[in-house]
Amino acid sequence: MDFRLSEEQEAIRAMALDFARDELAPHAIDWDQQKHFPVETLRAAAALGMAGIYVRDDIGGTGLTRLDAAMIIEALATGCPSIASFVSIHNMCAGMVDRYGTEEQRQRFLPRLLTMETLASYCLTEPGSGSDAAALKTRAERDGDAYLLTGQKQFISGAGESGLYIVMARTGEEGPKGISAFIVEKEAEGLSFGANEKKMGWHVQPTRAVMLDNVRVPVDDRLGAEGEGFKIAMAGLDGGRLNIAAASLGGAQAAFDKALAYVQERRAFGRALGEFQALQFRLADMATDLEIARTFLWRAAAALDAADPEATKLCAMAKRFVTDRCFAVANEALQLHGGYGYLADYGVEKIVRDLRVHQILEGTNEIMRLIVSRAIMGRK
Repeated sequence: MDFRLSEEQEAIRAMALDFARDELAPHAIDWDQQKHFPVETLRAAAALGMAGIYVRDDIGGTGLTRLDAAMIIEALATGCPSIASFVSIHNMCAGMVDRYGTEEQRQRFLPRLLTMETLASYCLTEPGSGSDAAALKTRAERDGDAYLLTGQKQFISGAGESGLYIVMARTGEEGPKGISAFIVEKEAEGLSFGANEKKMGWHVQPTRAVMLDNVRVPVDDRLGAEGEGFKIAMAGLDGGRLNIAAASLGGAQAAFDKALAYVQERRAFGRALGEFQALQFRLADMATDLEIARTFLWRAAAALDAADPEATKLCAMAKRFVTDRCFAVANEALQLHGGYGYLADYGVEKIVRDLRVHQILEGTNEIMRLIVSRAIMGRK
């Protein structure tokens, strides 16, 4: 097993870290306070190939691996975890169109997604079905050469700003086999959005409900065959879980770096805080947790790239472990700052707020435990 990165991977990682340092970190606190969604900055990231990370290169994607994607999202999150997370969501949608779309759909939608001229949002969760995603109620009724979609999606990142929505809706029986996936454009008649949610964190990206009232979607805009929607949704979530873990890792690394610098500068009782062994040990534990999280995240990403039968289990393990441990690292970094950690100007409290939701979305960490327990006990 070789944990060293190739020269190409080192260059990709350095590019993403430079972008985070120069284009995200200097503005992250202001964007958070103003609840500003920096679309032009996202398009600048797209110009560097970060909007089609695992889209095939025949249409302009970068055609990279899930491991590469995890490294890119981690690097971006050192500048702003919320922006990195939206980049992940957009890439998940673009990847679905590339993997499951017809050639006509790829040619029609992907060029706009790869430049982020059009942003994309993923619509699975509903007011009455979060963890139990297969119980969704949004319906798609066949009407000639189209479907009529009716229902409501909840907690949709980018809603109202995105121009394209991957919507899971029921075309058949109850349960996962009755769900299909659709590409819905923002201009579709009957599509509307709720108010921007007031959230604990993730202030730099909008979160709204998506309402569908007899939205007419051509059959040609169904993604995959009827009944394949849940499979498509779950396949996307394996990679999404790795990326949200990577965003936690990048945020926690940034918080750790801030804490390390602070304890080396701040003095108390005549000494720098970093000279106290108790604080040195806490920093050592934090650094160890970050390294363990990164190592296991890469292991799970490599398994997904290799189509390992254990990949779904490993992705769930990584999502649960990395988001839990990295939130704890960020919270400890705030504690090491003392009262200053609670102030917005130091940037640590924003990271803590942003990372907290990572333990909930892309499948709660309780659901990750369910996935893992079923896998190890041989149950589906």
